[in-house]
Amino acid sequence: MTASDRTSDTAKRERMIQEMADDLDEELEMELDDARLDELLDEADAPGPTVDRKLYFRELLRLQGELVKLQDWVQTEKKKVVVLFEGRDSAGKGGVIKRITQRLNPRICRVAALPAPSERERTQWYFQRYVAHLPAGGEMVLFDRSWYNRAGVERVMGFCTEEQYQEFFKSVPEFERMLIRSGIILVKYWFSITDDEQQFRFTMRIKDPLKQWKLSPMDVEARTRWEQYTKAKETMLEYTHLPDSPWWIVDAVDKKRARLNCISHLLDQIPYQEVSRVPVVLPPRVRNPDYQRGPIPPEMYVPAKY
Repeated sequence: MTASDRTSDTAKRERMIQEMADDLDEELEMELDDARLDELLDEADAPGPTVDRKLYFRELLRLQGELVKLQDWVQTEKKKVVVLFEGRDSAGKGGVIKRITQRLNPRICRVAALPAPSERERTQWYFQRYVAHLPAGGEMVLFDRSWYNRAGVERVMGFCTEEQYQEFFKSVPEFERMLIRSGIILVKYWFSITDDEQQFRFTMRIKDPLKQWKLSPMDVEARTRWEQYTKAKETMLEYTHLPDSPWWIVDAVDKKRARLNCISHLLDQIPYQEVSRVPVVLPPRVRNPDYQRGPIPPEMYVPAKY
């Protein structure tokens, strides 16, 4: 190997290291965002110790690597996976979903976060609008809130009748059994936080101008109905914690631990295997000596402010 070849290999290696470092920036930005929030806190409000930062990153990246293997297995075996994320407002569901999808293909693993039903949807069979978002073979769907809205917010806020509420508990066990019989792998998570922790997180949203949009009038109203939501949750778990579709409770007071524990548990629920891949070999670049790249007018470029 000549000195020129060694120099070229070193340059490639440095470029690859830089590219891998860039791939970590998204997670680092999320963590810097957490640090920014800490600056808004009074010392008395500061949270207790959490998982060691280095351990958190090491485990998160390891688990995300396993999620990529899961994704490949789901795609290759044409499996259908549905994961439900439920819990109180600000319980941390979105943070876990972000970490799960962060390094996955959005065409294979997608998030379903449905808005309030339209007038037309209110006249449909209750489960109808959720069915439209179920996966085909080779897909994973993460529901950021799901059909369990009826057992929670709709019940507490009076958006459904007593008859609709009771019918939900009669229908949902058979609905989920039908999904499972159709070949869907169904996993249900409830994110649990304390009254004090929700109060703290809502306060942080009020203080933080970048996250005030997350605090809706419905969230504010939910604070006054903590006990009603607790009772609704207990009733929901009583009727829908089923042998073939059980609930799993995530202790979500510590966000970092909740993320790691939930992702690790999800991976344990699915018997995926690593899929063998045929090595990819890039073909040689075809060059046409007659082709000349045309100039791009300078005014078409985005201004280089940075």
